[in-house]
Amino acid sequence: MSSSTPSQHFASDNYAGICPEALKYIVEANGSGHEVAYGDDSWTQRVCDRLRDLFQTDCEVFFVFNGTAANSLALASLCQSYHSVICHELAHVETDECGGPEFFSNGSKLLVAKGGLENGKLTPDAIESVVMRRADIHYPKPKVVTLTQSTEVGTVYTVEEVRAIAAIAKRRDLRVHMDGARFANAVASLGVHPSEITWRAGVDVLCFGGTKNGLPVGEAVVFFDRALAEDFAYRVKQAGQLASKMRFISAPWLGLLDDDVWLRNARHANAMARLLHERLRVIPGVRIMFEPQANAVFAELPLHVIEQLRARRWRFYTFIGAGGCRLMCAWDTQPETVEQIAADIAALCAA
Repeated sequence: MSSSTPSQHFASDNYAGICPEALKYIVEANGSGHEVAYGDDSWTQRVCDRLRDLFQTDCEVFFVFNGTAANSLALASLCQSYHSVICHELAHVETDECGGPEFFSNGSKLLVAKGGLENGKLTPDAIESVVMRRADIHYPKPKVVTLTQSTEVGTVYTVEEVRAIAAIAKRRDLRVHMDGARFANAVASLGVHPSEITWRAGVDVLCFGGTKNGLPVGEAVVFFDRALAEDFAYRVKQAGQLASKMRFISAPWLGLLDDDVWLRNARHANAMARLLHERLRVIPGVRIMFEPQANAVFAELPLHVIEQLRARRWRFYTFIGAGGCRLMCAWDTQPETVEQIAADIAALCAA
């Protein structure tokens, strides 16, 4: 049973620092002399070209500071104010973005679909039911469906599931947006090429998260349909998301893209979640809530165990997704940290 204050935590993968490969490029960009501002620098152009190579298509790429801005601005670019966005009831855009999508779209309404609560995913039938709910002029017209990949409960949409959703979206004249705050973890889990789970499957816009995968700050908004990116640069500027020294947002991406560090980091985080799951699932009094497919483990713990864990200064969330304790692993989570919290939980459950 541990008594020392943990040096790592499981509340969020945002707690982790910058991975060395990304930090190296910050230093290099800083030492390269003067560069043109507002994204016209050589570093940003290099990263955009690398992302086009990664996805094997001529996509349009923009960088913003955080995921809320990425999702909100991307959705706003796909909607008019009288449109609506179909999302899962646990989607981050619905529960954790403070009305950002509605704000930046001047009022596009989020329409919540009752997707599978057992796995946190939207289904074609759920989308169809929302689309068919009403079609009169008094109701906001559905225009976009948004998927969270990986989901808010740590599950992952398969290629086939994304294709099925995109097929119903196409039939109903809906665009497909993917909130990929943990896109890297989903790709690592599925073992597919990133193009197969995005534009080849029917996704129009991806918000590719880097912050949770080892970057200091900065998400990439990737438009696979370049026509949809018209005037998006103006949205970024108006929202206060245009970095003047853009190279310090974009250059660290090279550290992730070189030698597929982004996948290595995600695979490690996923592996730590699997290890944690293996340790927790055999402890009497612990119930695993969802099959862990990415880098999160959701578990129901007795209240006294939760209180004692927090007394021992472990940090984790109990308000995310469908409840329970969310234990999130990061690119730098150490096996020793996993073993430490698992041992504490086992000891407290047995007390």
